[in-house]
Amino acid sequence: MPAVRSVAVIGAGVSGLAAAIRLARAGVAVDVIESQPQLTALGSGISLQSNALKAFAALGVWEDAAAAGYAFDGMVMRAPGPTAPVIARRAEGALDASGLPSAMGMPRPALARILFTHAEAAGATVRFGIRATGTQERGDRVAVLSADGEVGEYDLVIGADGLHSAVRTGLGLENGPQPTGMGIWRAFVSRPPEVETTELYYGGPAYIAGYTPTGEDSMYAFLVFDAEKHFDMPAADAAKLMIEQSRAYGGPWDTIRADLERGDAAVNYTWFTRHVLPAPWNRGRVVVIGDAAHSCPPTIAQGAAQALEDALVLTELLTEREEIDQDLWDEFHRRRVARATAVVDASVQLAEWQRDGEDHSADMPQLIGELSRRLAQAV
Repeated sequence: MPAVRSVAVIGAGVSGLAAAIRLARAGVAVDVIESQPQLTALGSGISLQSNALKAFAALGVWEDAAAAGYAFDGMVMRAPGPTAPVIARRAEGALDASGLPSAMGMPRPALARILFTHAEAAGATVRFGIRATGTQERGDRVAVLSADGEVGEYDLVIGADGLHSAVRTGLGLENGPQPTGMGIWRAFVSRPPEVETTELYYGGPAYIAGYTPTGEDSMYAFLVFDAEKHFDMPAADAAKLMIEQSRAYGGPWDTIRADLERGDAAVNYTWFTRHVLPAPWNRGRVVVIGDAAHSCPPTIAQGAAQALEDALVLTELLTEREEIDQDLWDEFHRRRVARATAVVDASVQLAEWQRDGEDHSADMPQLIGELSRRLAQAV
């Protein structure tokens, strides 16, 4: 019998919906409480490494994810200039021991829809338009509060409400996301046939320039510069800015600029942030996971993967143990905090190396290799 009979999941993002799927399938009554009036997924595309794909398989959503995304192997590195010459190719093996690809890209809205559909099919109830403002413990029960009053009482509350988590704030956990000084433009565009894997450009005006395929006819392109306040820029101006900032890059970037010039590309802008909560991530029967607990620059494409791992480890313990006790929390933190911290630290280090203007060509492969070996181990 699971350690919980009823759970409130605050937030309908990747970690929240993954937790809802696993708990609802185990017979737990799950309410997903989402502040937005409907399912949303900010951004254009998402890069997913092998540990994220293994999480999809564990959740039973792999087939749908595979159909919605674009699997690929390795990476291509190009130089700036009109012809964008290829300077290196890296392959990791199209399939690993699990039979899954080494990487995949997919549209963020597609991933959100897949997880939402599976959560509802498993029996979870998703309640939109409710902004949770806090929690209140009452013995072995926890009440979820909103501006309109009490939402309900549960055995456990999972705060999966993102970077600016109200649950985290309500618990008095003050180690929230901090800007790293870098900002990223993303555009959802058409995929030229020659783009079959993530491609990154080394050199030129951007710290990072590249794109990742997300489907047979789509990919997302990205440019990273120093952080600026571009959040409210009109769509047409954002497209023009991306066009001008990418002039140094040829090859497939010519197709990207053509999409931007036609107004066919959805553009968004965000800042890189960093944070990781020290243990414990819970206070009593309230716990935070995903972006509420940690965030990092997407330099190793591990944001969604780490959120999924949080959800899988937590729900594994909740469904296999008979009670919520300190041993359960100790095991959760043993398996998650050091691993998430290693990802955040490595992602931030890579971003800082890209900013400092020095040659780290020997350091980067070593750091990525060490982290890859760690992530290859079961969580």
